[in-house]
Amino acid sequence: MNTREKILAAVLQNQPEFSPLPDISKFQVEYEDIVKQYIDTFAEIGGNVLIAEDIAGVKELLKDGFDFSKRVVTTLPELSDIAELVSQDVTAHSFDDVELAVIQSGLAVAENGAVWLTEKDMGQRIIPYICQHLAVIVPVEVIVSTMHKAYEKIGIGDYGFGGFIGGPSKTADIEQALVLGAHGPLTMTVIILKQ
Repeated sequence: MNTREKILAAVLQNQPEFSPLPDISKFQVEYEDIVKQYIDTFAEIGGNVLIAEDIAGVKELLKDGFDFSKRVVTTLPELSDIAELVSQDVTAHSFDDVELAVIQSGLAVAENGAVWLTEKDMGQRIIPYICQHLAVIVPVEVIVSTMHKAYEKIGIGDYGFGGFIGGPSKTADIEQALVLGAHGPLTMTVIILKQ
């Protein structure tokens, strides 16, 4: 028996006893009104929440709330009549002048206000981070109560890149000076889509 085999045999003989996974049921929180909880939490972290009945309502809210004289991009074909559709055929550098990016999330979390975005949702990875203002459409049925439930959903997803984003970009230095938009958008708006 060579040294490698001796080491592997010793490791196999010295395995810890089996112990069951801990009970995490105490983390299973259900909110009486999950939409209200999401709205309250997202507002607390500096975001804005709007509610639309349908895509036509989304368009109206966007037109009323943002400057469409500047560059507006979207990953949603149904919004291509009011915004430029993001193309995979251009470099990320071409998005350096985006005022507003409008994308859709397939998952939002009530306990912390985060939305889950995959590279498919983003069109290009840079979109939600380089824009001045980010608007994310969240269908009401995809809001979950906790991160535990969110991880249950994304664990089975088929994506290469994804991340949670919660509110506008903010940072503070040692002097406690809060800076918005330092590493991402100045503002973030979630539009909850009822239909």
